[in-house]
Amino acid sequence: MKNFYALLLLVSAVLVSCEGSVGPPGPPGPQGAQGIPGQDGLLGLVIEVQADFNFGNNFEYFVDLGDIEVYDSDVVVVYRLMEVIDGTDVWEPLPQTIFRGSGILLYAFDYTIFDVRLFLDGTVDFGKLDPIDTDGQIFRIAVIPADFAKDIDLKKMDNVIKALNVQDIKRVN
Repeated sequence: MKNFYALLLLVSAVLVSCEGSVGPPGPPGPQGAQGIPGQDGLLGLVIEVQADFNFGNNFEYFVDLGDIEVYDSDVVVVYRLMEVIDGTDVWEPLPQTIFRGSGILLYAFDYTIFDVRLFLDGTVDFGKLDPIDTDGQIFRIAVIPADFAKDIDLKKMDNVIKALNVQDIKRVN
């Protein structure tokens, strides 16, 4: 029995100490949403949509995320184009509250892993809103992995674009 344990120990030592040549490199990992390799193949994604809010759509607009894979742990942030000053876009994160003489207007959103719902809320009479508040509203939706989002100042769209190294923002409608 003693010889058996000695032999087992010797065989184990030989197997553990054996080393072969390095094999060929594996295929490249998946590319991120912007073509950038990242953790789990994704650094993030930003898309742009233009929405109209009216009685016909109950003052809400659904964005189907379609082929975009959103995980439960991802962070989804939406920004509204407020204005353009000297050719520079001014983006504000949602929810966004605007105080009017007739009440409060709120641009807000919610999301699932399948879609994002943009909607109006507040105390104003939506039927009396000016077209500037309801028609042709432009939003950017950023889908960011949670671990990556903790290192980004999400209050500014430019910080998100820069951190995700987004080169081209796809408009979907």
